[in-house]
Amino acid sequence: MPPKPKPVMLDVDGVECKLSNPDKIYFPELGENGGRKGDLVDYYRTMALAGPLMQALAGRPTFLQRFPDGAEGEQIYQKHLPKYHPDHVQSTKIVFPSKRSGQAFCPRIPADVVWAANLGTFTFHTWPTLAGETNGLETDNDHPEQLRIDLDPPEGKSFDDVRRVALDLLKPFLDEIGMTGFAKTSGSRGVHVFVPIRPEWDFIATRRAVIALGRELERRAPDAVTTSWWKEERGDRIFIDYNQNARDRSMASPYSARKSARARVSTPVTWEELVDVDPDDLTIATVPGLVERRGDPWADIDQHRAGLEALLEMVERDEANGLGDLVYPPNYPKMPGEPPRVPPSKMVAEHWDADGNRVE
Repeated sequence: MPPKPKPVMLDVDGVECKLSNPDKIYFPELGENGGRKGDLVDYYRTMALAGPLMQALAGRPTFLQRFPDGAEGEQIYQKHLPKYHPDHVQSTKIVFPSKRSGQAFCPRIPADVVWAANLGTFTFHTWPTLAGETNGLETDNDHPEQLRIDLDPPEGKSFDDVRRVALDLLKPFLDEIGMTGFAKTSGSRGVHVFVPIRPEWDFIATRRAVIALGRELERRAPDAVTTSWWKEERGDRIFIDYNQNARDRSMASPYSARKSARARVSTPVTWEELVDVDPDDLTIATVPGLVERRGDPWADIDQHRAGLEALLEMVERDEANGLGDLVYPPNYPKMPGEPPRVPPSKMVAEHWDADGNRVE
């Protein structure tokens, strides 16, 4: 066997970082023409030093979606900070739905991002919280400072279908209630919209706020949008994944690369750009140049924080009309007020009680 190549040492804003196996192919479709591990690490180094990526990551609990053997290899989804890490890498305490706690990776400087990228990290999945004081705002990991709206298309629906929901339904509704949404491509067929809020409410309240938002969009376009957790009920409608706002759920950060043949990137776009943007054009090869030319559309996201009052009033209205909470993901403990966690096709009155327990 040929000798293992020596690692390359990179200077990342004055911090030395190791790059091992830079010529390893991570994206086979691209091969040596932009598809190497070194290309991915260089992308993250460039974006972290440029600023926008650090604004998206700094101070947030961050899970690492790693593919050490490339896009066609096995995935490692890492919620806890690895035991062995450089001194400059920090963590933050998080509490899981089970009430157990852990220490999650919490990037602070560009070298932290490059270190993680060298582990084979494709995607940085962040919490909607900030740890400690950030930009003069006192925050913690129990009070989200973002609502996250995930427009998830079913099979057979395209990015065009999702973009229409974002532009024709979601954006006008946010404008109506005085909230500012910041859009990005998911890196696949979906659209993500992050809404900055004041960190005054817990995960229960923010999740219920997104449920109320989703139900309002359902009322306005029942053939286009659904909040049903059960796929058997969704049909060909765009699913608003409200559970992305539950504790311990994370989403791909702005400017994160995704597992895809072309090394696509989950890229912030203006609402005007969303009209005709092609996600296939947004890759680790093209996004740095795009940001250099036109800047970061999310640069002032922290200046647009809103309250949840309007959405929580809608929650109360829905409750009064018999529309309570919706189901949580299967790995969560049973939550107060949650309906039976049973697919409708299996929900036979004589076999299940109101709490979702099977009755013999």
